[in-house]
Amino acid sequence: MSHYIDTFPGRKITLSGVSHLYFGGTSYLGLQTDGDFQKLFVSNIKKYGTNYGASRKSNIRLSVFDEAEIYLARLAGSEACITLSSGYLAGQFIAQALKTKAHQFFYAPNTHSALYQTKTKPYTTFAALNIAVREHLESSKSTPIVFLDSIDFSGCNFPDFEALKILPLEEIILVVDDSHGLGIVGKNGGGVYAILNQLKIKELIVCGSLGKGFGIQAGAILGSKERIDLLTESSFFGGASPAIPAAMATLIEADAIYEIKRKRLKRNMDLFFNKLKKRKAFHFMKGHPAYTFSDVQLTEYLEANRIIVTSFPYPDKNAPLMSRIVLSASHKKKDIEHVLHCINILP
Repeated sequence: MSHYIDTFPGRKITLSGVSHLYFGGTSYLGLQTDGDFQKLFVSNIKKYGTNYGASRKSNIRLSVFDEAEIYLARLAGSEACITLSSGYLAGQFIAQALKTKAHQFFYAPNTHSALYQTKTKPYTTFAALNIAVREHLESSKSTPIVFLDSIDFSGCNFPDFEALKILPLEEIILVVDDSHGLGIVGKNGGGVYAILNQLKIKELIVCGSLGKGFGIQAGAILGSKERIDLLTESSFFGGASPAIPAAMATLIEADAIYEIKRKRLKRNMDLFFNKLKKRKAFHFMKGHPAYTFSDVQLTEYLEANRIIVTSFPYPDKNAPLMSRIVLSASHKKKDIEHVLHCINILP
């Protein structure tokens, strides 16, 4: 059931005049409603304006974009970074740039639509994907490109990426959507780049949204300096408006806020995981605050107890129902304990 609201949902949400706890969405650090973060963002809007519609290749350039990209590259552990106005655009950009006769696209299970440039269907298992990639390498000179999501809510990829390791990684370009990891997982919220970079991959490219973990409307692509330079010189990049500079400045200046929020999120995750009795009812990843389930009755039961969770067909109406409990840094101990009580007393 869809609900329409008029304010951003924080730890609570009001439906038909009744207050509910909100355990949904993707505001993992609770930044969008945080007073200190908002104050910083507003101060940067006053400095940089509400929007910047000029090309990044204009003769007048704002240094804050380069500064933010250096910040993100260092945080993630990549050689370079490029930013765009959204994570979806970042995924489309890299997929379009790689769509040449020199490459063949392969999609891992549950890959996000942001990475698709063709009607190619994802493989249902990594075993099938592995066979297809190896057969391609034996019969073609084109380089296989494998696309996948770092945070697969079925629990397949992050944190160990064991299924990925069966692929001939030294012979493929790996493109990873880390939208649900950037700002949340990895050292200091750097995402999965450093984790995957330890594997012997021919080339690693990581892209994703900065809205879920960092609380700003922007996207990023992380990779080698050579790859990022090629993307920067493209007409796609030159023709697209960038993220707003106020967001880029906030990204750099909110480092201390991010650190505090990640600690609070970890505290909430530890509390929930340690006291959850019915773990087998959920798919989850250690170190990530989302708990996915398929029981429609659980969603209805939680709502009856004034708890709203994420539950809708994704990414379109024909897709399976996606239901999950999402913890955030904004939740209080009593919120976590209430949802735990409701779950744990079930037969």
